Amino acid sequence: MTEQLYNTRILRLAASIPHEERLADPQASVRRVSPICGSRVTVDLDLGADGRVARFGQEVRACALGQAAACLVGQRVIGRTPTELAAARDAMRDFLAGTPVDWSAHGDGGWGELEIFAPAREFKSRHGSILLAFEAAAEAAETAARQPPAAGGADT
Repeated sequence: MTEQLYNTRILRLAASIPHEERLADPQASVRRVSPICGSRVTVDLDLGADGRVARFGQEVRACALGQAAACLVGQRVIGRTPTELAAARDAMRDFLAGTPVDWSAHGDGGWGELEIFAPAREFKSRHGSILLAFEAAAEAAETAARQPPAAGGADT
């Protein structure tokens, strides 16, 4: 099963994480760490005046599964609302727990590709690393929503 867990698609995603630079002076920064393996993801983001993610940066120090998840979150985070990011986080948590998830109910951003983590369902010790980017992005967006708009124009 290990071969399926760390498949070619996971490894390709892990090698191509977008937005791998931290933001200067973000509205919100959140760092999440997996207590089991020590993987960590730090997310910075700004929301625009429309309440959607306008700028995003991340620092990822995680296993291949955590890196692949950070890649997919990074590809889809811009333009999302805090509510959408929280729903994606919750759906991913449910999916890993074995609950069927209708990914189409989570917007048009291709969340269905998250099915690549299906082999990880039986490895509960890996769930934390996979969820790091989802948790950090959702928490940062929720925090930013409570902050005044960033100086310098998060809408740029």
